[in-house]
Amino acid sequence: MPKFITIGYGDEAGYERTPLAIREAAHRQDAKLRESGAIVRIAGSPVQVRNPAGEGVQTSRGPFMRADLPLAGFALIEASSVEDAIAQVAKTPCAVAYGVVEIWPLTPSR
Repeated sequence: MPKFITIGYGDEAGYERTPLAIREAAHRQDAKLRESGAIVRIAGSPVQVRNPAGEGVQTSRGPFMRADLPLAGFALIEASSVEDAIAQVAKTPCAVAYGVVEIWPLTPSR
Protein backbone atom coordinates (compact mmCIF):
# COMPACT_ATOMS: atom_id res chain seq x y z
CA MET A 1 0.00 0.00 0.00
CA PRO A 2 1.32 3.51 -0.77
CA LYS A 3 2.89 5.50 2.06
CA PHE A 4 2.51 9.21 2.78
CA ILE A 5 4.34 11.62 5.06
CA THR A 6 2.00 14.11 6.69
CA ILE A 7 3.31 17.34 8.18
CA GLY A 8 1.11 19.14 10.68
CA TYR A 9 1.37 22.83 11.47
CA GLY A 10 -0.49 24.54 14.28
CA ASP A 11 -0.16 26.71 17.32
CA GLU A 12 -1.40 26.69 20.89
CA ALA A 13 -3.81 29.59 20.27
CA GLY A 14 -5.64 27.72 17.51
CA TYR A 15 -5.68 24.55 19.60
CA GLU A 16 -7.10 26.35 22.65
CA ARG A 17 -9.87 28.09 20.68
CA THR A 18 -11.06 24.77 19.23
CA PRO A 19 -13.97 23.34 21.23
CA LEU A 20 -12.91 20.60 23.64
CA ALA A 21 -15.18 17.96 22.07
CA ILE A 22 -13.60 18.55 18.65
CA ARG A 23 -10.07 18.37 20.12
CA GLU A 24 -10.89 15.12 21.91
CA ALA A 25 -12.31 13.63 18.69
CA ALA A 26 -9.15 14.73 16.86
CA HIS A 27 -6.95 12.98 19.41
CA ARG A 28 -9.09 9.85 19.00
CA GLN A 29 -8.39 10.05 15.25
CA ASP A 30 -4.64 10.25 15.96
CA ALA A 31 -5.00 7.18 18.19
CA LYS A 32 -6.90 5.38 15.43
CA LEU A 33 -4.09 6.16 12.99
CA ARG A 34 -1.50 4.79 15.45
CA GLU A 35 -3.59 1.66 15.99
CA SER A 36 -3.66 1.09 12.23
CA GLY A 37 0.15 1.18 12.14
CA ALA A 38 0.83 4.85 11.40
CA ILE A 39 3.85 6.46 13.03
CA VAL A 40 2.63 9.74 14.58
CA ARG A 41 5.07 12.00 16.41
CA ILE A 42 5.50 15.56 17.66
CA ALA A 43 8.33 17.39 15.90
CA GLY A 44 11.54 17.91 17.85
CA SER A 45 14.43 20.26 17.09
CA PRO A 46 15.97 19.56 13.68
CA VAL A 47 19.59 19.36 12.59
CA GLN A 48 20.69 19.98 8.99
CA VAL A 49 23.51 17.78 7.71
CA ARG A 50 25.73 18.61 4.74
CA ASN A 51 28.75 16.80 3.36
CA PRO A 52 29.75 18.74 0.24
CA ALA A 53 31.59 16.48 -2.20
CA GLY A 54 32.17 14.09 0.71
CA GLU A 55 34.83 16.40 2.11
CA GLY A 56 33.52 16.97 5.61
CA VAL A 57 30.30 16.85 7.58
CA GLN A 58 28.75 20.19 8.50
CA THR A 59 25.77 20.50 10.81
CA SER A 60 23.43 23.35 11.72
CA ARG A 61 20.68 23.43 14.32
CA GLY A 62 17.23 24.65 13.20
CA PRO A 63 14.37 25.16 12.69
CA PHE A 64 14.69 25.77 8.97
CA MET A 65 11.23 25.24 7.48
CA ARG A 66 9.18 28.39 7.20
CA ALA A 67 5.41 28.47 7.48
CA ASP A 68 2.68 30.73 8.80
CA LEU A 69 2.23 28.32 11.73
CA PRO A 70 4.84 26.41 13.76
CA LEU A 71 5.67 22.87 12.76
CA ALA A 72 3.78 20.61 15.15
CA GLY A 73 4.46 17.04 14.04
CA PHE A 74 4.74 14.34 11.45
CA ALA A 75 3.05 11.07 10.62
CA LEU A 76 3.91 8.24 8.28
CA ILE A 77 0.66 6.67 7.11
CA GLU A 78 -0.48 4.09 4.58
CA ALA A 79 -3.38 4.94 2.32
CA SER A 80 -4.79 3.53 -0.89
CA SER A 81 -4.74 6.97 -2.55
CA VAL A 82 -4.16 10.62 -1.79
CA GLU A 83 -7.94 10.93 -1.30
CA ASP A 84 -7.78 8.18 1.33
CA ALA A 85 -4.84 9.98 3.00
CA ILE A 86 -6.89 13.20 3.05
CA ALA A 87 -9.78 11.37 4.72
CA GLN A 88 -7.42 9.94 7.35
CA VAL A 89 -5.90 13.28 8.38
CA ALA A 90 -8.85 15.64 7.88
CA LYS A 91 -10.02 15.12 11.47
CA THR A 92 -6.63 15.16 13.22
CA PRO A 93 -5.65 17.91 15.70
CA CYS A 94 -3.75 20.18 13.30
CA ALA A 95 -6.47 19.96 10.67
CA VAL A 96 -9.34 20.84 13.02
CA ALA A 97 -7.56 23.25 15.39
CA TYR A 98 -7.01 26.07 12.88
CA GLY A 99 -3.79 24.53 11.60
CA VAL A 100 -2.98 22.69 8.40
CA VAL A 101 -1.72 19.26 7.38
CA GLU A 102 0.39 18.68 4.28
CA ILE A 103 0.37 15.26 2.63
CA TRP A 104 3.48 14.16 0.74
CA PRO A 105 3.31 10.91 -1.28
CA LEU A 106 6.45 8.82 -0.85
CA THR A 107 7.87 7.35 -4.03
CA PRO A 108 10.55 4.68 -4.27
CA SER A 109 14.08 6.04 -4.33
CA ARG A 110 16.20 5.40 -7.37
